[in-house]
Amino acid sequence: MSAARNKTNERIAALKSMLCVGLDSDPAKIPAVFRSMERPVLEFNRAVIRATRDHAIAYKVNTAFYESRGLSGMRDLGDTLEALPPECLSIADAKRADIGNTSRQYAKAFFESWPFDSITVAPYMGADSLEPFFEYDDKLVFVLCLTSNPGSRDFEEQLMADGRPLYRAVLDRVSRWQRNGNAGIVVGATKPGLMEELRRAAPELFFLIPGVGAQGGSLQEAVMQGSDADRRSAAINVSRALIFPEGEFASVEAFEAAVGREARNLHDGMKGML
Repeated sequence: MSAARNKTNERIAALKSMLCVGLDSDPAKIPAVFRSMERPVLEFNRAVIRATRDHAIAYKVNTAFYESRGLSGMRDLGDTLEALPPECLSIADAKRADIGNTSRQYAKAFFESWPFDSITVAPYMGADSLEPFFEYDDKLVFVLCLTSNPGSRDFEEQLMADGRPLYRAVLDRVSRWQRNGNAGIVVGATKPGLMEELRRAAPELFFLIPGVGAQGGSLQEAVMQGSDADRRSAAINVSRALIFPEGEFASVEAFEAAVGREARNLHDGMKGML
């Protein structure tokens, strides 16, 4: 079994949590208390990490919020990765895939230059576009399968000639592509009945589940339908609803306390099910 997957499942079992903290760190949304700092996004991320590290099993860094800021964003990306607790799964939410030689460079970027434990990838260019990622059999590769956004109906839920929805073909291929248990899928918490179907069809895959919180997905359904038979192999991502609490904050400590309360509430909501 891949080292990344083993580490995460051990953390789930020890902590009784599946909380993945999404670092969708939009500079326009971070509290004013950070904005006068030399590196506001990095200090914001560090505060979120301090507030959540006792409750989280994973951190998902949405690379778009860093790439959009050029070199300064790339510095924040690298330093945020260094700040993540080593016992937690680090996820590059990069949604990469291209022809083989390009994907090989993407895989090297996110698994070596920035040594993330895992990455999100898109499946629609086929096996050769994802092979370079699966070659890293100690990592986790999360393939977009049935996403939480309304546009999933445009392609993922369309029926193929054999009557299956496209997302089922993706699921079947991912199950074959995996090496050493290093494969997973992205399935939205906004698709609870379909998530249960996918888990029954692929008990061996690791599920990354966005959509709880701002998108309205159910935490209970995500835990009960997304986890495997041992109540492991799932990371439930919460981003905006966790890292951007309502209100004004007079200090970093006050902000951390607010984030910590929400993380604790999410964690407590999972404990009884794990």
